[in-house]
Amino acid sequence: MLPDRKHLQGDCTSCFGLCCVALPFAASADFAIDKNSGQPCRNLQEDFRCGIHNKLRQQGFRGCTVYDCFGAGQKLSQFTFGGRNWREAPQTAKQIFEVFPAMWHLHELLWYLIEAAEHQAARSIRHELQTALEETEHLTCLNADALLELDVAAHRATVNTLLLKTSELVRAEAPSVKANARSRGKKIIGRGADLMGAKLQNADLRGANLRGAFLIAADLRGADLRFADLIGADMRDTDLSGADLSESLFLTQVQLQAAKGNADTKLPPSLNRPAHWNSTKPVTS
Repeated sequence: MLPDRKHLQGDCTSCFGLCCVALPFAASADFAIDKNSGQPCRNLQEDFRCGIHNKLRQQGFRGCTVYDCFGAGQKLSQFTFGGRNWREAPQTAKQIFEVFPAMWHLHELLWYLIEAAEHQAARSIRHELQTALEETEHLTCLNADALLELDVAAHRATVNTLLLKTSELVRAEAPSVKANARSRGKKIIGRGADLMGAKLQNADLRGANLRGAFLIAADLRGADLRFADLIGADMRDTDLSGADLSESLFLTQVQLQAAKGNADTKLPPSLNRPAHWNSTKPVTS
């Protein structure tokens, strides 16, 4: 029986504010200030909670509302470092911040592998997926020194081969994508496609390969994205109002948080509707 993905959702109450310290960011539309890696955010409180959590977007920290650690923060805080926080044990600070990205990548892979193994269309490679899932779970249980030595990129490449096979198997059972969509001239829909600002309202994108596609500010209102592979797609400010993503492949909460949507947007049961989305349905004539 496959594990559920609840443990792969960030639980800030069980984390020592790792993303608020370990990750750097630069002043931009997403962040109001510059912050270096290892430097606590000015909004991080003594109890490791964010002092402006309920008004991050209004205060210029939209990037924080988009981020999700896939549960890596609580795994490091409570398991790898045994509940010792970096303030009480400052000698652990440098190491926990350095190992955080490795754990994040492993947990992201777990999210994708569990989803892949759930697809009936991927039954022919389910044993391989299960093996990769167990191996990745084992890697998350390594101690901090071993995690720092781990070649995460090599492991990710191995897993990605299986995820690509899964995508091909699932999409083969879905209607083909229309390859002649146009916006501002010819726009080719496919892996790594440049669809920034594309006008694809009500487009039939079932089974589309949108791995790594640039969908920034694209208009996908009412689009049918069932069985479309969205792994790594950049969905910042993508308008998904009324779109059907109920059976999209490898969609994450991070992508949804970066996008726009409304009450009519259909989502997979494993994901939550972002709080900042428009809660009202569009008025139809």
